[in-house]
Amino acid sequence: MNLNLLDRNNNLSILIAGIISVIIGLGVARFAFTSLLPPMLEGFLTVTFAGLLAAVNFAGYLSGSIFSMFIKDINQKVLLFRMGIVLCILTTFILGVTENETIWFISRIIAGFGAAMAFVVGSAIVMTKLNFENKTKAMGIHFSGIGFSILTTDLVSRAVLSSGYDWKSSWLVLSAFAILASIYAMYILCFDKKVKTQVVKHKFDFSLFTPFVILIIIAYFTEGVGFVVQATFLPDIINTLEGLEGYGNLTWTLVGLAGIPSCIIWMNLASRKGSVNIIIIALFVQMIGILIPTFTTNIYMNLLSGVLYGGTFVGLVGLFMNLSGKLAGSNPVILMGAVTTSYGLGQVIAPLYSVYFIEKYGSYDYSLYLTAFIVFLGIILLFFAKTIMTDEQKRL
Repeated sequence: MNLNLLDRNNNLSILIAGIISVIIGLGVARFAFTSLLPPMLEGFLTVTFAGLLAAVNFAGYLSGSIFSMFIKDINQKVLLFRMGIVLCILTTFILGVTENETIWFISRIIAGFGAAMAFVVGSAIVMTKLNFENKTKAMGIHFSGIGFSILTTDLVSRAVLSSGYDWKSSWLVLSAFAILASIYAMYILCFDKKVKTQVVKHKFDFSLFTPFVILIIIAYFTEGVGFVVQATFLPDIINTLEGLEGYGNLTWTLVGLAGIPSCIIWMNLASRKGSVNIIIIALFVQMIGILIPTFTTNIYMNLLSGVLYGGTFVGLVGLFMNLSGKLAGSNPVILMGAVTTSYGLGQVIAPLYSVYFIEKYGSYDYSLYLTAFIVFLGIILLFFAKTIMTDEQKRL
């Protein structure tokens, strides 16, 4: 194995750089917000404004994801990836130097767009550069970066806070950390010379959207909803439970730890038992995790809720995207765009209804009940999808 980590064409270097780009794009620009939510709520943030910031952040991410689907030229992707990394760093720095709500609102939208460039476009570059015959397992390692992104940014934030500094200092330290880490990621994730790419234009193929595919797309919407409430509020959900004040961040740390191996585990299961069967199981496990804080204040059960959440949401992204790619065959862009849009709409909507219920009832319970119910509807849809699957689709 080539151990020269400064070799741009070394698979290990590419995977490390890919994981670093996920840590910056999703960790620093997105998940660190969840980690720092409790101290920010004690400062100037309200739960309502936090929910709105989450919604616009996901809207920015959704727009970036859709935009990236239509960029075919790999050389342009390198430029967009670098731009995304810079946007992630700048919008993080802004959170540490101002409490102006309008500036925060704009910065979270831009951070979402930058995160999509860093993660979606970065992942495309990683997949192009990797020199493996079968890249599926390698991409499973790459997507473990989502768990690392939660864990790393949470540990950095907690280290700053435990040293006696405030949440503003945490944002500044995260910015500095991202600057240092980005140097390696941007150095490795580019090409030694301009790559000649043959752009294949596909017509919009309506025949792709069979009843089975439409059910998959709607089911992914329910997972977008299932992902986002805990992704936004989990530390505060745990901290508001009687006797569990202060345990929110430990739960969030466990989310990151559980997320690291989850994609590899679920993808391996899907290759043996079929994607739809494994997606149903993963959604059911996630639904249980969502409901745990609503019926018990037991510390171990609530820590388990974090493990179940982290252990499913990363894997479900991999499962749905992998299945969509296989269903699309030689025309992945349209179908990938459709499932990404569906998932993104769920991410934008969920924080908004959560804010409504929290304001009305002064509790997270009702937003968690509705979220679990929507995930349950996704499970029902997939059971129905199984009844109309072809033999070929059963093997995917």
